Amino acid sequence: MTVMMAKLYAALRAGDVPDEIARAAAEEAAGYENRAGKIETDLTVLKWMVGANMAMTSAILFKMFA
Repeated sequence: MTVMMAKLYAALRAGDVPDEIARAAAEEAAGYENRAGKIETDLTVLKWMVGANMAMTSAILFKMFA
């Protein structure tokens, strides 16, 4: 089952774009939106990993020099 952006599809149809082309464009745009969401989720995980690494490194350095 394909996901489609309804507002984009409606706007393309209002601009007299043929149904098949409008549907394909709306489905492709929805695919890009899904990929962007996955990248955003991956970046959130990476931010937490870097933060945890910095905290551990700071704790080790503090323990070594204090």
